[in-house]
Amino acid sequence: MPTVTVEGGKPFEVDSGKKLVLAIEDDGIDILHRCGGNARCTTCRVQIVSGDPGPMEDLEKERLAREASFGPDIRLSCQVRVTSDLTVRVLGRAAESGMTPGPRPMD
Repeated sequence: MPTVTVEGGKPFEVDSGKKLVLAIEDDGIDILHRCGGNARCTTCRVQIVSGDPGPMEDLEKERLAREASFGPDIRLSCQVRVTSDLTVRVLGRAAESGMTPGPRPMD
């Protein structure tokens, strides 16, 4: 099983192939997500600190291409399938934004 570490938290194991946003949320970590996992809003973005998040699919590439300020280490956690150990920094927290998370992304 891969291990995910969110900066400032304890590492946790994840079933291989699980969406990163669900793994983070299921571990009780506050992560904002608004579009239901459809790569439309970028609120679930994370910075990859270490590890291999795998290749980007077209939806994620197209959405991130519209954000000139995002570096190559920024990924949409709703589009990343965890297959190896990762360390990430959550960039959007529901509590800090004053918004509630949107619908739970489908797996």
